[in-house]
Amino acid sequence: MTDLKIDMHTHIIPEHLPKWTEKFGYGDFIHLHHHKERAAMMMKGSKFFREIQSNCWDPKIRMEEYAQFGTQVQVISTIPVMFSYDAQPHHGLEISQFLNDHIAGICRDYPKNYIGLATIPMQDEDLAIQELHRCKHELNLPGIQIGSNINDKNLSSERFFQIFKACEELDMAVMIHPWNMMGFHSIERYWLPWLVGMPAETSRAACSLIFGGVLERLPNLRFNFSHAGGSFLPTIGRIEHGFNCRPDLVAIDNTVNPREYIGKFWVDSITHDPLMMKYILEMQGSKRITLGSDYPFPLGDLEIGAFIEKMGLSNEVVEDIFCNATLEWLNLSKEQFLN
Repeated sequence: MTDLKIDMHTHIIPEHLPKWTEKFGYGDFIHLHHHKERAAMMMKGSKFFREIQSNCWDPKIRMEEYAQFGTQVQVISTIPVMFSYDAQPHHGLEISQFLNDHIAGICRDYPKNYIGLATIPMQDEDLAIQELHRCKHELNLPGIQIGSNINDKNLSSERFFQIFKACEELDMAVMIHPWNMMGFHSIERYWLPWLVGMPAETSRAACSLIFGGVLERLPNLRFNFSHAGGSFLPTIGRIEHGFNCRPDLVAIDNTVNPREYIGKFWVDSITHDPLMMKYILEMQGSKRITLGSDYPFPLGDLEIGAFIEKMGLSNEVVEDIFCNATLEWLNLSKEQFLN
C-alpha cells in the first residue's frame, strides 16, 4: 500500500500536571490523580472528568500500540479540555507553554515517530501570537490545534483574525477540533454532546470561517477540520441553499458560494463508515483527506484506517490519505521520516 502511514489526529497529555486551580486560585483546571498503575483520573478541579490509561502520556507505549496497525508516525496534540480558553490570559499562556514544551520534547526525543501541534491562548491575541512565534522558531512545531469556538465566540470574530494571519505568515497549519459544544447541558443524556454536538460544532467552525471571509482573506492558510469536517460536508446542500436563498442573512461578509471552498481545506478520515468515506472522497479528493484516529480515545478509529484499506481504493488514493495529504497540510517532506 504505502511505505509511510501518519496518524494526524491523536491526543496526548503530560504524565504529571501542576495543580493550576490551587496555583491560580480559581477555576477547575485539569490535573491528574494517579490512583493505580498505568492509569490516572483526570480531575476537573475537584470533580472526576474521566479515567485515562498510560497510552495517554507514554510515548513508548503509544508507539507499540500504533505499530500494530502499520503506523509509523503520530501527530500529537493536547486533549481539547486542556485548551483553558477561560483562564486569565497570562495563565492561559503558562498552560500553553507547559503543554507545548512537553509535546516538543517528545518530538525531539522521537523525531521519526512524532510530529507536534501546539496549543495557544486564543483568548488573548498578543499572547497567542507570541506563543505562535515561540512554537515555530524555538520548538519547531509545524502547526496548532484550536477549538471550534473560543469562549462561545465564533472563529470569524475579528478578534481572532490577526492570529490566523500570523499562522499564514509563519506557515503554521491549523487543526480545528470541536469542543465546548453548543447546548451541552441540555443534551447531556445519551452522550449527545459527543455524538451530535461535535459534528455540529465543526460545521459551525467551517461555516464561520467561510462566511466570515477568513478563508477568502487568507487563501494560503491551511485548515484541517476534525472528524471528516463534522456535519459540514454532509449538509453542504442546505448550507449552499441558505446562502443562495437568503444572501441578506448569510452572504453579508463574503459573497463567494461556500461550495467553492470544498477541496481548499483538509478534513481527517474519521467517518467510521465506508459509504461516508466515499462521499467525502468525492467531495474533497484524496489529497485533502488526512488519516486520523482520535487515538487513544474509544470514540475514535480504533484500527487506524483499517476500513480504508478494505474499500478497494487505488494504491494512489490510499497513499494520499495515509501520508501525502498530511505531509502537504503540514508542509513536511516524506524523506525526513523514511531516512
